[in-house]
Amino acid sequence: MSKPDNELTWSDLEIGGIVTTPGNTRLYRSGDWRSQKPEYEFSRCIKCGLCALYCPEGCIGKNEEGYFTADLFYCKGCGICARECPVYVISMAEETE
Repeated sequence: MSKPDNELTWSDLEIGGIVTTPGNTRLYRSGDWRSQKPEYEFSRCIKCGLCALYCPEGCIGKNEEGYFTADLFYCKGCGICARECPVYVISMAEETE
């Protein structure tokens, strides 16, 4: 089964991880590197957006209800969002897939 051109994985990176074509990093599924993922308890969320501000990957955005969530396609599971959340809405859980 072949994958679509727009769904590349870490194994599709060139040796050394050098991306030779400018602007194509959004095509690589960097979330596959993750061993932990963020989980949210929105009942306590104050929608401050600090998680998005501190995310080094810039993969956290607002969902339909106005809560901030990570795009797991790009999230590497670093846990910075969980450490910076002032009301402890985010916890890191082991990746099971």
